[in-house]
Amino acid sequence: MRLSDRDPQIGADELIENLVPPPRFDKVSFDSYIPNPDEPSQAAAVEQGRLFAARVSLTKRKKWSLFGKPEEEGKLGLYLDGGFGVGKTHLLASLWHAVPGPKAYGTFVELTNLVGMLTFPEAVKRLSAHKLLAIDEFELDDPGDTMLVTRLIKELTAHGVFIAATSNTLPDKLGEGRFAAADFLREIQSMSSKFDVVRVDGPDYRHRGLPDAPSPMQDDELIVRASNTQGSTIDDFDDLCKALARIHPSKYGRLLDGVTAVHLKDVKPAPDQNVGLRLVAFGDRLYDRDIPVAVSGQPLSELFTEEMLKGGYRKKYLRAVSRLVALSR
Repeated sequence: MRLSDRDPQIGADELIENLVPPPRFDKVSFDSYIPNPDEPSQAAAVEQGRLFAARVSLTKRKKWSLFGKPEEEGKLGLYLDGGFGVGKTHLLASLWHAVPGPKAYGTFVELTNLVGMLTFPEAVKRLSAHKLLAIDEFELDDPGDTMLVTRLIKELTAHGVFIAATSNTLPDKLGEGRFAAADFLREIQSMSSKFDVVRVDGPDYRHRGLPDAPSPMQDDELIVRASNTQGSTIDDFDDLCKALARIHPSKYGRLLDGVTAVHLKDVKPAPDQNVGLRLVAFGDRLYDRDIPVAVSGQPLSELFTEEMLKGGYRKKYLRAVSRLVALSR
């Protein structure tokens, strides 16, 4: 079976219905989060998350004044900021589980892909009916995303939707050091003002470098392994990259339906940023579903070039390598 032969389809209603935490976080709760006793901010973040969830649960839909201003006290956003590996996604998913529906949960990339698939007005229409939108890995990688997500948050909070988000960057620092942040400062600050920021401290894995990847297999060994694994797929790496360009990223999850393992032949570094970012999104969907990956060619730790790893998408690429290597062990 080849992923590159598939043509996944998904409708607008199903796209919205699928905005839930990934399987690895489908049963987490605030009680199952174990704060590090050496990091008091973690226990404080749990308490802040509980309080925010209670406020979301008890708040009725906003009433509108004659001047178009909603009658509501307090900010509608909670922002969990901290390094990798401190449990922010666990906390965000716990908050989502603690709130009654309708509610939605997605990564930043999934959300931008959703808007691209549905159009902005349709995404606002469908998401504005929710009590809560949870956004994981909030990151502003380019000016287009900056304006898109800022507009979306403004529209949704105006309709009374609560927003909870995780990020490794404080809201008023998003975009700095990547593009001309001053050009978007006004928009970023406007978005920032909608959130209460909660810091979650702990070990920061950003400075540990790339993990070692298992040695690639030989092609014949990879083919045998794929043939002996029920529900697995095997593709030439170049063919998969072409397929990912053809398929909208919002359908990458559907692309993996029923797949138990992914095998890729002749893996090589991504030729450009477009291919690289598609591989990041694809890797996230693999990781969400805990699907093992085996490769021939070059190791997964070399999937992105040194030039890519020095650029504005460095954090995305490092996360993708970390996740894909973990899936290949």
